[in-house]
Amino acid sequence: MKTFCGRANPTTGAMEWLEEDENYDYHQEIARSRYADMLHDKDRNTKYYQGIRAAVSRVKERGEKAIVLDIGTGTGLLSMMAASAGADFCYAIEVFKPMANAAVKIVEKNGFRDKIKVINKHSTEVTVGPDGDMQCRANILVTELFDTELIGEGALPTYEHAHKYLVQEGCEAVPHRATVYVQLVESKRMWSWSKLFPIHVEAEDGEKIIVSPSEMENCPGVPSVCDIQLNQMPSSDFTVLSDVVTMFSVDFSKPVRSASTSYRVQLKPVKSGKAQIVLSWWDIDMDPSGMINCTMAPNWVKPTAAFQWRDHWMQCVYFLPNEEPVLQGEKVYLTACRDEYSVWYKLQKDRGEEENKSDVRVESPVCRCQAHLLWNRPRFGQLNDHNRTHQYIKSLMKVLKTDSVCLCISDGSLLPVLAHYLGAKQVFTLENSAVSCSVMEKFFKANHLEDKIKIIEARPELLTSSHLEDKKISVLVGEPFFTTSLLPWHNLYFWYARTAVTSHLTSSVTVLPQSASLHMMIVEFQDLWRIRSPCGTCEGFDVRTMDDMIKNSLNFRESKEAEPHPLWEYPCKSLSDPEEVLTFDFRKTVPQHCLSTEGSIKLLRKGKSHGAVLWMEYHLAADISISTGLMQISNEKGNCEWNPHCKQAVYFFSSVIESETLSDLPSAVTYAINFDTKTGDIAMDFKLL
Repeated sequence: MKTFCGRANPTTGAMEWLEEDENYDYHQEIARSRYADMLHDKDRNTKYYQGIRAAVSRVKERGEKAIVLDIGTGTGLLSMMAASAGADFCYAIEVFKPMANAAVKIVEKNGFRDKIKVINKHSTEVTVGPDGDMQCRANILVTELFDTELIGEGALPTYEHAHKYLVQEGCEAVPHRATVYVQLVESKRMWSWSKLFPIHVEAEDGEKIIVSPSEMENCPGVPSVCDIQLNQMPSSDFTVLSDVVTMFSVDFSKPVRSASTSYRVQLKPVKSGKAQIVLSWWDIDMDPSGMINCTMAPNWVKPTAAFQWRDHWMQCVYFLPNEEPVLQGEKVYLTACRDEYSVWYKLQKDRGEEENKSDVRVESPVCRCQAHLLWNRPRFGQLNDHNRTHQYIKSLMKVLKTDSVCLCISDGSLLPVLAHYLGAKQVFTLENSAVSCSVMEKFFKANHLEDKIKIIEARPELLTSSHLEDKKISVLVGEPFFTTSLLPWHNLYFWYARTAVTSHLTSSVTVLPQSASLHMMIVEFQDLWRIRSPCGTCEGFDVRTMDDMIKNSLNFRESKEAEPHPLWEYPCKSLSDPEEVLTFDFRKTVPQHCLSTEGSIKLLRKGKSHGAVLWMEYHLAADISISTGLMQISNEKGNCEWNPHCKQAVYFFSSVIESETLSDLPSAVTYAINFDTKTGDIAMDFKLL
């Protein structure tokens, strides 16, 4: 059976109806899941196994039968660990049907059919009793329901329900407890992901400063957690203001409450500075004594611990509602508030007991200024990147004249303000959504430009002469940046928009950027390849069924596509020189025919060719370009520095997916790349020679 799915094409902007296989959603879910990454997480798996063995022994020592409840079993791995550790019976619960089916196969293949019952239900729907899903309540509770924030996947309500209805009082739990740690830091870089800094523009008539509206200055932002690979953040990019302290912990062997609550700790800053950011991570003790511990601490906190790379659990960055100056040694109070699914923080100076007690409950952060709804965190970082802004200023100065009529096409961009300050006679900005209109309105108002720049809320193809007050556009500008873009070339929407507004442009129009190019390089990843690599056996259990399932779903479509990753978080080394493979000339309209190229790229360094990285460069004006990908290859080893505000496209080679090892290292990679101008899609194919 096929179903029709509607989607707005991110590159062409067209509304499309695609005929999808009915299993499309499920294939996407599997292909993009973190299952492979978890199965490769040796540290997690070993510790779970140790914890489960110990819990089964404790129950057996009491002369009881060991009955295990495994919630969110996935592949069935933890249940198989329990069965092989001597558990009498395991109930393995998995709500996602394709996954539950795979667990049944894996359990059977490993010979545990009589010991493990897979139940395809949500744990809150499981029944207990002679006719129920479970014969009796379990006395060992095993789960892995955690995300980077610990509670974001609903661990608390799930535990709360299980203790009430599915497990015995005084049961063993693996993990036994989780503890959340925090550290207060000052970091201009991380703070720039949440607030917009003033922008200085040197204009003909003196310096201008672009400021953000006051409601944006005081806005707490959005509640969603910012999770990153904190080990990739150079220590020079933040200043530690406090020691690491325990914020709160949860004992999973006792009844758990999911109701909203708050925790408070006293901190003595170890250094004076501006408290802006709370860094946070957690660890889990698999046993009551805390001897079997699995930690997410960044490597500067536990430099002696053997480091385990993982992408399914990282570290959290929380933005305080406002920056607070703190003095070394002067007590402050940090409050963590949480609801069922998220955590947020507030810092208070010591102001006497009474006041502090009454003021502890903090509202969940809600963005009131709308800018945090329009711009995600990397976009804030991009807008705060002075070097980048300077390139646009230099380019605009080259192309603007005193009689320039300028139209800007980008989502929530500051280019219209720059164009106005740099002398354009008139500036229009085309905004695609009500949110971007509202944010730009507030921006122009804060800078007293509301009557200087005209906002047009319309799609490019619906632009009329009356929108433009019957003027023709002599300078068309874009960053380009669009909120709907996921892959680097999706911002080619600018080209389609430029084509749609052709009739409103003068014959000698200047387009900035004048062109774009697609670039590519072959790389070896330090760790990112693991998310696509088959596992085979995990802790002695055969999980190839899962490998095949992921591979099938990848072959359904994903393996022929590139996927977006912020490569500043994922170290890699270049095995080839970067190569320009396609160019797009914005001075002309989008052609009717496809743009395609093929060639071969020489491998200059030895290493495993895990895949190709692709990115865009925008040529703003003569000799001025902006890269969304490679910034530089920093040494002869080929270590790469990537643009930190953009995601790059990664195309994993099938050698990663199929784990075949080539007998000889390839010497070159051939490629064929085709840009279909009708659909805006880029198809690519690679072969290792």
